[in-house]
Order: sequence, then C-alpha cells, then structure tokens
Amino acid sequence: MIVSQATVKAILTRASGYLRPVASHSLQPYRGCAFGNSLCGIGCYVQHNTFLTQHAAWGSFLEARSNAAERYADEYPRERDWARRARRRFAIFMSSATDPFVPQETRFGITRQLLEAMTQRAPDVLILQTHSHRVTAYTALYRELARACDLRIHISVESDRETLPGLPPPASPVQRRLEAAALLRAAGLRVVITVAPLLPIADPQRFFAHVALSADAVVVDHFIGGDGSQDGGRTRRTALPAAMASVDPTSTALDYRDRMVAIARAIMPGRVGVGVDGFAGRFA
Repeated sequence: MIVSQATVKAILTRASGYLRPVASHSLQPYRGCAFGNSLCGIGCYVQHNTFLTQHAAWGSFLEARSNAAERYADEYPRERDWARRARRRFAIFMSSATDPFVPQETRFGITRQLLEAMTQRAPDVLILQTHSHRVTAYTALYRELARACDLRIHISVESDRETLPGLPPPASPVQRRLEAAALLRAAGLRVVITVAPLLPIADPQRFFAHVALSADAVVVDHFIGGDGSQDGGRTRRTALPAAMASVDPTSTALDYRDRMVAIARAIMPGRVGVGVDGFAGRFA
C-alpha cells in the first residue's frame, strides 16, 4: 500500500444522494482506505468512484489529509450557516468514503485532530462510522464532544461470521468490534451497531441478542438500495454477492433484510433502524 500525506482545499462536503437524509455534510480524514482489501472493502461502493480513486486499485493507497483540522475550523462558520439557512441541523457523517480509524491513524492522528477541533467548534450532530475496534482510542474526547453536540458512534458489524468463502477476513474481528461497542456504551456514549451491508448471519437470534447488550440501537441495511444504486448494481459488480449466495442463497434478496429486521425487533423493540432511516437515527 502506498501511504502519503497531502493538504486539501476543503474538508466538508455537502451531502447528497443516500447521505442527504442522514447528515448535512460528510467528512473524510483520509482519501482511500487501508481496509480496502479486507472483507468490508470487497463490496465497498467507493471503489467505483474514479474521482476519489484516481483509477488506483481500492485498498492500494491511503492519503492522510494533514491540514484537515485547520480546514474544518476555517469552513465551520460558513458551512454551519449554510445548513441553518437550509433549515437543517449542521450534521457531519465521518466517514462515508474512508474509515476514521485505519491503523495509520496511530501515526498521523488526523481523526484525533479533527475531534479536538470539534470540541472548540462543535457541529449540531456528529456521526462517527467505523469498521474498527480502534474507535475506543479517543473515549475521553468523545465524552467532551457528547457534551457539546449530539454524538452517535456507529460500529459496523455485518454478520456473526468472520469470513465468507473466497473472501478476505474483516479488518477487525467481530468479537472485538462488539466489545468496543460495549466499552463505549458503558462510558455513557450513544452507540449504534450498523449491520451494513447485511451479510449472511449464522445464528440471528444469538447475534442480535449480543448486539442488544453491546449497543443502544442497530441499523440493518442491505446492499440493494444501501450501496447508492436502486437495485444494488454497484455491489453486483463485485465478488460479494456470489460469496453471500454460496453461504445462503436467500441473502442476496431484499426480503432477507426484512427477515433479519423482524428478528432484531423481537429482541430489541424500539431500537431497530432500517436502511437510510436507521442511519438518520429513526428507530422502531
């Protein structure tokens, strides 16, 4: 993997498409993702965005945006005012096209610097989205942020399975991600498990019972619709659906999501979100 640093002219992007109902802005501390060759990267829709990848293979590069915190501070008044003029909360989704807690965060600290900047200039809402147990590293910062804004920490746990046939393992073991969620919740923080994209679950009853103990809520999202294309066309261009079908042929259809949602709601009533509504914080 090629790892580099760069400065950027802007760090806040006004949300569109799938993210628009969820947040007013997205924020990417890095360009590219060190998890691109992990299980979560196989079906990642970002790999089809040639503007972001610049035609490099997904998982082959990571660019640390070294002035991200400085740019956030500069853009904050303008973008906050833009959101409020649009009668929206200034809500940041971090991140939709990378992971804030790639292993290289230990070296560069871009996410930490951004969180520190946000303690001084807080958004109305901050949604931290990650596939990594490393999210627990900044618990003290989260507590400070939670006093200044509506903070939700989303940890993706797509299944109780560690692997799918022919595909690499996840970036972080399932158990470690669930343990990270439980630790953050015990610290008084609002934690949501995002089962996104939903992969075949071996024991749904046991899985959602564990989720219920680890997090405040769960979001279940299938690649159909969830990858930003109506029929899941972006994901169907990858190896993910075939691997899913080899484990459970029903898992590639949208009604598989509905069956898993029904099980989750029986175990976690009032704490289950579906698709974009769940990411926006609407649970039933």
